[in-house]
Amino acid sequence: MIDTVAAEIDEFFMPEVELIGDIAHVLARLAAGASRKQSSPPQTDRLRQLVSGALADAAQDGHFPMRPPRVLSDIRRALGRSDLLVSDVGLHKLWIGRIFPAHEPGTVLIANGLAGMGFALPTAIAAKLVDPHRKVVTVSGDGGFLMNCQELETAVRLQTAVVNVIWENQQFGSIVWKQDKKFGRHFGVDFGPTDFVKLAEAFGAPAWRCTNAGDFSQRLAHALTLDVPSVIVVPIDYSVDVAISRELGAETVAT
Repeated sequence: MIDTVAAEIDEFFMPEVELIGDIAHVLARLAAGASRKQSSPPQTDRLRQLVSGALADAAQDGHFPMRPPRVLSDIRRALGRSDLLVSDVGLHKLWIGRIFPAHEPGTVLIANGLAGMGFALPTAIAAKLVDPHRKVVTVSGDGGFLMNCQELETAVRLQTAVVNVIWENQQFGSIVWKQDKKFGRHFGVDFGPTDFVKLAEAFGAPAWRCTNAGDFSQRLAHALTLDVPSVIVVPIDYSVDVAISRELGAETVAT
């Protein structure tokens, strides 16, 4: 542990080594003492093939409600190499972190660690203000979007043309997943339904709800041409999540 003060020790946090002092100085000393031996690159070919194969297969998936790989495949094709995807917190974050290809550094923004639901929309507004020429798309669950939906007013007022894609399943999906794994059932995680189209329109933003798998890519292509923020609601099917998480997880550990 590196910090300017000593750690607060408890049963869950017991560092083996503490380096207490100015962090820049400590890191410089560590770097000076570190070996510069060349290490072999990790063998990630199998993992890359697994991810690219999942996206390629998903491109023809006509299932509706849509499955996560198909939605991410459509988003990847709609965005350029330097455009931005901002992920909120939920099961969709796991899918994005595992299979969404980032062609350039800093083009996929994810709230890791603190896992702040509602992160995506205000982050996308800031990203669009910093670089108005980039396309910016957010992916949020319906639960996460409701945490900060009032920021649609900010987006409309500032004319930050971000496209907000809401994966709708009327549940806090990641909590469902965790509860099912730990307890074999879930509770206290269902809500809705919410009419996100009317909600967005109340703030002055155009919005659409997809009715079939082919609908999403067309709506997204149109939304990305607009000079105002917009919302696309995608009914989502998370039923395949656990299977691919196990496969990708095992492959990640193996590499």
